Amino acid sequence: MMNPFEPKQDKAVWQQENAFEGAGLHDDKLGSGKNLDSILRIPVTIQVVLGSATMPVANLMKLGRGAIVPLDHRVGEPVDVVVNGRIIARGEVVVVEDDNSRFGISLTEIVGPPTNDLNG
Repeated sequence: MMNPFEPKQDKAVWQQENAFEGAGLHDDKLGSGKNLDSILRIPVTIQVVLGSATMPVANLMKLGRGAIVPLDHRVGEPVDVVVNGRIIARGEVVVVEDDNSRFGISLTEIVGPPTNDLNG
């Protein structure tokens, strides 16, 4: 196959060659069990954001044991559930029934994908 960035390459020929090369990769349907299993095993990082704060480095350096940093969320406001850097849900902090020394999240809202609408 020729380099696609070479000026002598015909674009239609390059696209046709790539279509034949990739044909064997998509024999399984996207929703088939084999492909779905491999996707379901992908690890993701889940974070629950209780709030955030902004402060100058000088104030950060003064923090010590017992210091309190006020956050921008208030008690009772929903917290953000973030997966791989994207907010996917909001929820309430709860105490886990089986182990009173652990917290959990009760989901109250699933956030849809961002839209690219011009109307907002």
